[in-house]
Amino acid sequence: MSRGLTQWLSCAAATIFVHALGWDSQRTKQVLFALFVTLECLPDNSQAWLLSLGRTAIRYAFYTLAIFQLARSLLATSNTAKWTGHGKVLLFPSKTTHSRLFPKKHSFVYSYLVVGIPVGWEGVSGGMVSVSSSEHSWLSRLKTGWFHVDPADYLQRGDRQLGLRGKLDAYLRTQVAARFLGYHFNPASFWYLYAEDLSLAALVIEVNNTFDERRMYFLTPTEADKSNQIGDSPEVARKDSREPSTPAVFKQEWAKDFHVSPFNSRKGSYSLQAFDPLRSVAEGRELLDSTITLKSSKNHGKIVARLVSNGQPIDPSIMSITQRWRFLLSWWWVGFVTFPRIVREAGRLWFERKLHVWYRPEPLRESMGRNADLAEKKLELMFRKYLRSLVEQCQAPVALKYVPGGLGDSGRELMLSPAAKDKPGADFEEIEFKVLTPVFYTRFVFYAHDLEALFSELRESCTIWVSRPDILPRLLFKKPAPALEARGLIDFAYFEAIRYLRRRPETIVRPLTSSQTLQESSPTAAVDIRDFRISSMDAFILQQEDGNMRKRYRNLVLGIFVAHRLAFGSTLLIDAALIVLRTWLAWTVTFALEGKTRMFGFAAALWICGYE
Repeated sequence: MSRGLTQWLSCAAATIFVHALGWDSQRTKQVLFALFVTLECLPDNSQAWLLSLGRTAIRYAFYTLAIFQLARSLLATSNTAKWTGHGKVLLFPSKTTHSRLFPKKHSFVYSYLVVGIPVGWEGVSGGMVSVSSSEHSWLSRLKTGWFHVDPADYLQRGDRQLGLRGKLDAYLRTQVAARFLGYHFNPASFWYLYAEDLSLAALVIEVNNTFDERRMYFLTPTEADKSNQIGDSPEVARKDSREPSTPAVFKQEWAKDFHVSPFNSRKGSYSLQAFDPLRSVAEGRELLDSTITLKSSKNHGKIVARLVSNGQPIDPSIMSITQRWRFLLSWWWVGFVTFPRIVREAGRLWFERKLHVWYRPEPLRESMGRNADLAEKKLELMFRKYLRSLVEQCQAPVALKYVPGGLGDSGRELMLSPAAKDKPGADFEEIEFKVLTPVFYTRFVFYAHDLEALFSELRESCTIWVSRPDILPRLLFKKPAPALEARGLIDFAYFEAIRYLRRRPETIVRPLTSSQTLQESSPTAAVDIRDFRISSMDAFILQQEDGNMRKRYRNLVLGIFVAHRLAFGSTLLIDAALIVLRTWLAWTVTFALEGKTRMFGFAAALWICGYE
C-alpha cells in the first residue's frame, strides 16, 4: 500500500472517529485534513521524526498527569468543612452474589466496591472520594477524588446544580457506585431515608439497565417493620448495649415493571430485605446487607441477588498514604469490569444454559428512557419548536407540559396557547406530553400526517404518553396540504428527495422471546394510496428564516431516510461513507496539481472537508 493511500485512509479514519465522538466541527475537520496533508508532503525522515516527537510528547504528558494526580490524591487530606449531619463518607469493600433458580440454575459471586455518601455532603474526603454539584473544567477535575460522585448521574438525568439533596427532594415531591477516572457503570443505587428519630423511614432504589434506561422505586416499610422500629433508633442502641439486639430490617414487595435482564420478562415482582446501615454502625455490625428476590408472575422465586459488605467500612479521611496506595491497587479495576462481567454471564446463560432472550420493550411512563443520541438531540430541538408553534396557533385555552425524552428533566417546558396567556385566571385544558424514548423523534419525521403520527406512536409503538389524547385534534387542526415552497434549488432538491423516500415507519412490535417469531405477513400486502407529500413539520421548517436550521433539518432527515433504506437504519454508516468519499475527493484535488498551483487545490480541498 502506497504512503499516499495510507495517509488518506488514516485521515478518513481519524475524521470518522471524531465524528463518532461528536467533535466534528468544520474547523476540526479542516485541521485534521491539513495535518495529514502536511505529513504526506514531508520527506520520509522528517515525517518519521515528527511522528516520533508527537508520540514522545503524548507519552510524557500522560506520565506527568498521572504522577501529579497520584501525588495529589495520596498526599491530600480532607479539604471539606466538618460535616455536622448524620453519617460520614465511607468505602465499603463488598461482594455481590447472584443465584438463578429456574428455568436453569446459575450462580456467581463477584467483588464489588460501594461508596457511601451522606445526602447533602459535598467536597473531597482524603483525596479519595469527592462529590460536587458544580460543572467541572478539565483543570478542576484534577482536584476531584479518585472515586467521584456526580449528582448528574443519579435520579433524574442532568440538574447537576441541584446536588444530591436537591435532586432527592425533587424526586420525593413527585410521589451508589462512584466514577473512577470518569467512568462508572452503576446497576443499582440505594438511598436510605431516615425520620427525625433516625428510624429508617423509606428507601429509594435506583435501577439502571444496560440499555441506558432507569427506574426509581420509592419504598416504605411494612406496618410490622414500622412497629419493630419503635424505640429502636441508633441512639437507643448506643445507650443499651448490654445485650445484642436484632438489627432493624427493612422489608417490602413491589411489582416489576422495568426491563433489566434480557433473560427475564417484565412481569413478576420483587421482594427486598435490607438491614438498616445507620443502626448497624451504631451496634458495630457489618453495614451493608441487602437481598432482592425476583419472583415470577406465579410467585415462584426465580433469582436471588445479595449485596453484602466484607468487614468494616473504611473512612477515606483518615487513611494513611500507604493505605490509600494499597486500596487503589486493590480496587481501581472493579468499576471497569462491572459491564464486562455482565456480558460474560449473559454469554454463559445464552450459550451454555440455552435460555431464551426477552427482547427489550419500550420503557413505561414510570421509567426513564435512554439518553438521546446526537441525531435525536438535533431533531428534538426542531420538534420542540414545531410543537410550540402548534400550541401558539391553538384557539382553545390549552396549557401543554412537554417532557422530552433522553434529555433529562431540565428540558421540560410549559407551553401556553394565546387564550391561556390572555386569561391566566380562567380555566384551561391541561395536557402532559411525555416522550418515553428518544427514538420517537426519528420516527416522527417518517410520517406525513401529524395526527396519524401521534396516535400511532401513542397507541401502537408506545414511544410517547399523553395525559389527554382527546385534546390532540385541537392542536393538530386540519390544515390544507402545505405546498413545497423551497427558498432555493438545493432546498427544493432535498425536500423532493425527502418526500419521495418518506414511508410510514413499521410499528414497534417484538416477539416475546428469541424462541418466537413474528407472525408471517399476509400475502396480500396493504398499499398506502395517500399522497406522501411533505409533512407539516417539513413545511414549518421551510418557513423558518434561519437558513442553518433548514440545512440541519434537511441533511438530518434525508440521512435518516437513506440509512433506513441502505444501512439498516444506521446514520453512522452513512456518515462514515460520506466522510470517506469527501476525504478522497479532497485528497485527490489537493495532489492533482503540482508546484505553486497546489495551494489552490489545497484551498478547495479545505472547503470540501468543511462543507456541511
